[in-house]
Amino acid sequence: MTLPITRQHLPVIAALASLLLLYTGASIAFADRGYLSAYNFFNTFHESAILGVTAVGMAFVILSGGIDLSVGGMVALVSISTAVLVQHYNVHPLLAWALMLAVGILIGLTHGTLITFFDLPPFLVTLAGMFFCRGLALYISENSVEITHKVVTSAADTAIKVGSGMPPGRITIVTDIFMIVLILGTLVSLFTRFGRNVYAIGGNETSARLMGLPVSASKIGIYVLSGFCAALAGVCHTIANTSGDALNAGQGLELDAIAAVVIGGTLLSGGVGYTASTILGVLILGIIQTIITFSGRFSPGWTKVVVGALLLVFVVLQKVIEAATRGRKA
Repeated sequence: MTLPITRQHLPVIAALASLLLLYTGASIAFADRGYLSAYNFFNTFHESAILGVTAVGMAFVILSGGIDLSVGGMVALVSISTAVLVQHYNVHPLLAWALMLAVGILIGLTHGTLITFFDLPPFLVTLAGMFFCRGLALYISENSVEITHKVVTSAADTAIKVGSGMPPGRITIVTDIFMIVLILGTLVSLFTRFGRNVYAIGGNETSARLMGLPVSASKIGIYVLSGFCAALAGVCHTIANTSGDALNAGQGLELDAIAAVVIGGTLLSGGVGYTASTILGVLILGIIQTIITFSGRFSPGWTKVVVGALLLVFVVLQKVIEAATRGRKA
């Protein structure tokens, strides 16, 4: 029995093969340095959690044929706003986080409304949102603010220990948040009407309108979801770092999120891909960073070089698949 392989599967298969190749190669190269330890395995998930939460929201945007460049600025805004509210104004962290998630939803709603009803390019609208969020964050405080509230520090220290190694593996709260968001995002994309609308809009927006689908409401919902995920990533940043940082938090995150989604097998043209496979791209980026750190021979900047080259390969692969598909249809 042969399994049918469609153009939707090929980028995902390529991403999975790349992930396995990188992990196997690193395991062999750094076997004497404990690369295969439970600590390193789960730490990769922890370090990738902020990117992962953001990338899930970005996956919906790219599946619809759009783009969201504001997510890095959103993380910075949530990060520093939470820190200032908690440290300077004695706001309880849970209330501060709830307010920041509402801000993320509001900014996403603004983006979606401008894109949908004013027919403005998503690139320019979310670029403006990126400058607005980062600028407002820097206005609030140009310096990092440490959070000493017990709720935040306890959340940062809370983890489930896995394995008997020294140090043992740790499943942290931000890792849990990443996994929950990924699972919920996958369920929404595959088993809800909203998810089916996202694929239809990305495939052909005009056809989706002719079919009577709620295109306008769905597009707004997509950017609201992305704004919420970016704000939640900002919450994860405050937990993981117990601080707020307007200058460095989320710096370049929008590009990393786009790269993770594309490397994970979602086509930039929209309509093709899987939210679940976004984790492949996120982990590939995380493993590349870990490999460069373990090697000790290259500066951290080489992470961007390798990711850029890998992204280029996957974009070319997508174009080849699209061209082959058009050729079969012709």
